[in-house]
Amino acid sequence: MGLVISIGAQDFTYIRENRCFYIDKTGFIKEWWENGDVVTLITRPRRFGKTLNLSMTEAFFSNQYPDKGKLFEGLSIWKEEKYRKLCAGYPVIFFSFAGIKGDTYETARESLIQMILDLYAKYSFLLSGTALNSQERKYFDYIRPDMSDAVAAMSIHRLALCMYRYYGKKVLIFLDEYDTPLQESYVYGYWEKLVLFIRSLLNYTFKTNMYLERGLLTGITRISKESIFSDISNLEVVMTTSEKYAAAFGFTEEEVARALDQYGMSEHLDQVRVWYNGFHFGSRKVIYNPWSITKYLDTKRFRPYWMNTSSNKLAGRLIREGNADVKIAMEDLLAGHKMMAALDEEIVFEQLEESNESIWSLLLASGYLKVDNVITTGDEELLYELSLTNLEVRKEFRKMILRWFQNPVTRYNDFIKALLENDVDYMNEYMNQIALQTFSSFDTGKKPSDQSEPQRFYHGFVLGLMADLSGQYQITSNRESGLGRYDVIMQPLDQGRKAVIMEFKVFHPAKEKDLTETVNHALKQIEDKKYDIELIAKGVLKEDIRHYGFAFAGKTVLIASS
Repeated sequence: MGLVISIGAQDFTYIRENRCFYIDKTGFIKEWWENGDVVTLITRPRRFGKTLNLSMTEAFFSNQYPDKGKLFEGLSIWKEEKYRKLCAGYPVIFFSFAGIKGDTYETARESLIQMILDLYAKYSFLLSGTALNSQERKYFDYIRPDMSDAVAAMSIHRLALCMYRYYGKKVLIFLDEYDTPLQESYVYGYWEKLVLFIRSLLNYTFKTNMYLERGLLTGITRISKESIFSDISNLEVVMTTSEKYAAAFGFTEEEVARALDQYGMSEHLDQVRVWYNGFHFGSRKVIYNPWSITKYLDTKRFRPYWMNTSSNKLAGRLIREGNADVKIAMEDLLAGHKMMAALDEEIVFEQLEESNESIWSLLLASGYLKVDNVITTGDEELLYELSLTNLEVRKEFRKMILRWFQNPVTRYNDFIKALLENDVDYMNEYMNQIALQTFSSFDTGKKPSDQSEPQRFYHGFVLGLMADLSGQYQITSNRESGLGRYDVIMQPLDQGRKAVIMEFKVFHPAKEKDLTETVNHALKQIEDKKYDIELIAKGVLKEDIRHYGFAFAGKTVLIASS
């Protein structure tokens, strides 16, 4: 019988004292300490044990709980006398940005200020005794809800000074989820204001701090040094492609196999591998999502648990508002194919809307994509072969895309039904509603043009088709067939259904008198370019192929069939 599984427990002390299910990751303490880096930033996807590992490291080093050594008995770190002596040997400041969220700068700043207030309340015992001089005591009075940005920026630095005075020893400082408020600020449009505040706070805490022994930060992304870490030169960054700490976050194959055996579920390992494996850290190619493994052990049911733990606002926005190339790549990924891309793991938020490279880098850091292979080009550039991480991620991406089309105004399912039944009048009525809603809400980006809107729209539309009809059709777009490149082909998986070819065209007033002429040109192109050839080669009869032309003029659409 396995230990009790506590869902969502991220406090090491609670887990150990209550004999909860736990996979020993204390080897991270030894690895981190022996690397000797002054300030370390470790990036890993959500729910990969970052908070638990920081809690574990705090429990090990903190001198505020000298009797906590018993928590580590029987774990790997306790086997070495050197580390038993290090236990409970340092003052530790541990804080988190996990709750710093809000749709305005004022809300986010207020949350940061409250976090600082709570931290000072926790360490108010420093005022007892005679270790602090009058000026150092006075600083506690400055920590108020109406404190200035300057006082807030210096607050952790000053707290470290007071702890140094009190204990006579430099401080370990741990910051969890450092990038959560920054991602929120980008989504809600106050990035520039918040980044100035947090840059100053991190600089005073981790760079100009003579009372710091070592620092440790965790997050999902490595935000560019120019944006947030410009003044911190002593920073060691460990990303998903780094070798350091490769097995410290997430579960290895051996750990998962032992856990399944412990709960009498060993026979399900192959299925577990398909659903929850696929994460790559450094040269380790078999890493499992710990949140989903824990949920599966508890429920004994295969479900997409991991992506349900977050709103995925940023990923959704980048794909929704991305250009046609982004949507084409997503079509390939959802179809189970791979894509090639250049990457820069240092995320430049200011470039996310202009740089596909930044988008793929963020999706990789977030755990949605994995690196299957790295190719060096002739000019020594690196290209990465990427795919969706596993079945869980693939299912959740489909759900996320479908949610974009669930607005009752568009009645997307009604349009799908009309498409399959060749009801062109119904298609025209609802396609115009869909186009209006879609262009307005997520497919125009910040700098749309009349030429790019249909491209953005139809690839967003194809993603919706793929998500909704994946069990009935193989859907591809922008591929070569016959004498050109078609826009969309829907090949039925059931021979009883009709195949579909779609061609999208923009109205050109200099060449065409109206949308009717444009839509006829679209239908003629399907015939002239012989787009049927690909389907016929796969055994589809000519009479079982429907042609649809889509003509766009701004946000107006005309559809015809042949």
